[in-house]
Amino acid sequence: MIDPDTRAADWVAGTDPEAADEAEEMPLSLRLSIADALTLGNATCGFMAVYFTTTGILIPHLTGSTETGMARNSAATAVILMLAAAIFDLFDGIVARKLRSSPMGAELDNLSDLISFGLAPAYFVLVYGMVTPGAQQKVSAVAAIVVLLAVVLRLARFSCVTMKDGMFQGMPSPFGALTVVSIVLLELPFIPTLLAIIGVAWLMVSRVEYPKPRGILAVAMLSWIVGAMGMLAAWAFDAPGGAFLLQAGCALQVVMGAVIPLFATARRVNTFRGNRRESREARAAQLP
Repeated sequence: MIDPDTRAADWVAGTDPEAADEAEEMPLSLRLSIADALTLGNATCGFMAVYFTTTGILIPHLTGSTETGMARNSAATAVILMLAAAIFDLFDGIVARKLRSSPMGAELDNLSDLISFGLAPAYFVLVYGMVTPGAQQKVSAVAAIVVLLAVVLRLARFSCVTMKDGMFQGMPSPFGALTVVSIVLLELPFIPTLLAIIGVAWLMVSRVEYPKPRGILAVAMLSWIVGAMGMLAAWAFDAPGGAFLLQAGCALQVVMGAVIPLFATARRVNTFRGNRRESREARAAQLP
């Protein structure tokens, strides 16, 4: 009979006996899988988004720099990095289902999501309140905290609540982060921007059901992210029509964030009505 632990060690280390012994001694919880590497890529993108927001937008503003092109390029780079983090987040789940994931995969995923889809967009909102004329810095700080806490609560609930297969409870944090950033990039008046951001934060902690990106939906999501990257690049390099494409893309992202809950609510109402109708018919059939 072959010892499963020995076979796993041989698979990790190849034919080298010493390497096999080292792998055998390594706790299973410390072995990273391919899916975990993608998850760490997600975290790296989130951190770099904070870096570009700081060095390209906040610091030039504090030092009195008037290079608007640099701020535009840095803003576009920061958002592109958040989009790249969403791609990593999409593929780490697919790879984990197809191949395998380490025992700490779920924890790594939550921590990386907190950086890329909690800290990075919240910091983007905070910096927006500091550099935008007419914005109120303290109020923007409160909105940023609301976004961050919404993501924290959403990720914590995701770890504790079991949902039916194929559905999320509350707006997924990648979708919420991109919607928050889109609201900022639309450059609406301060109060509507603030209310829209808080609305997205509420959707993330709500009980509204969202479909998981699988199959055709995953392909559509990936296509949308790649298209959004193209729009941001066109805007960053001041290409003809780049600003219009960016505004159109941001508006579409916000509309999707508002429409999906309406469809989900309508579906729940129809399901509730259908169940009540079946109950009435069942009771009527039991009457003499």
